[in-house]
Amino acid sequence: MSETGKKVILSGSTVTGDLTLGNYIGAINNWKKLQEDYNCHYFIADLHALTVAQDPLALRERCFSFFAQYLALGLDPNKNTIFVQSQMPEHAELAWILTCLTPMGNLNRMTQFKEKSANTKNINAGLFTYPVLMAADILLYQADMVPVGDDQRQHMELCRDIVVWFENRYGEGHLKMPDAFIGKSGARIMALQDPTKKMSKSDENDKNFVSIIDSPKKILKKIKSAQTDSDTVVTYDPEKKAGLANLLTIYSVLGEKSVEDICKDYEGKMYGHLKADLADLVVETLKPVQENYTDLMKNKDHLEDLMALGASKARVRASQTLKMVYEITGLIPRRS
Repeated sequence: MSETGKKVILSGSTVTGDLTLGNYIGAINNWKKLQEDYNCHYFIADLHALTVAQDPLALRERCFSFFAQYLALGLDPNKNTIFVQSQMPEHAELAWILTCLTPMGNLNRMTQFKEKSANTKNINAGLFTYPVLMAADILLYQADMVPVGDDQRQHMELCRDIVVWFENRYGEGHLKMPDAFIGKSGARIMALQDPTKKMSKSDENDKNFVSIIDSPKKILKKIKSAQTDSDTVVTYDPEKKAGLANLLTIYSVLGEKSVEDICKDYEGKMYGHLKADLADLVVETLKPVQENYTDLMKNKDHLEDLMALGASKARVRASQTLKMVYEITGLIPRRS
């Protein structure tokens, strides 16, 4: 529990790509509701981005952009703790201590490392050990809950193992292993060109996702080119018409209308009519978000002030955990 008596939720996102329409529908809208009932910590995982070669200027700009996107989507920096990972050195400090407890064999078995190392010539030590940094991210805030996607379950299992190794060496009750947080069931938005996989901001094919800061022209183009089928009748059939079902799901959520009613509205009409109307709906939905984002990006000093505020709030919990870890591992905590 936090000082306010609310349970603590922690969630981080790497700065690859931009937040997508899928994030908006499946996660961010729920986050705005969570900020009323939970002590929410949201961080931008820029240290994780360094496992891949980055252009320094582009990386810094993406950090500003991501921070502004969070705010533009309605996350209140006064109700939430929103911060940049690299501005909290406690993450790296705890990660080193946990790395010294983690067997190489366990890291060798990480599926994502195998996949990423197979597709890159730059197999650096950070790429190998970043699941430990992820564990440090989670454990540093003694969170009660962490939202988990299917692709992160193995990392959560490693985090749980690290807690066990830590307890075996230093005793129990020091690091809290949070529960996986499963929010209220929301719409699962699939990739526009490949509706068999989830829409992702890190997709190499930018036609697969709509970014929340895409221009209206680009949004129209992406939705018009979304994969459907050779039929012409607008019906909801996720198995036989996965692409069309995905578009209908998006329409239903944003238009706050049942899929059945939408299908009735398009009786006798072509897929093209549905796509054009859906594009207009997406543009209109994201318009206030984009206006807020543009205003925020014009004032980097203000964004840096809010980053500093977020780091200051995050440090309250992080410093307590790190001080405790220093003390029980034999290190000398620095004076505050």
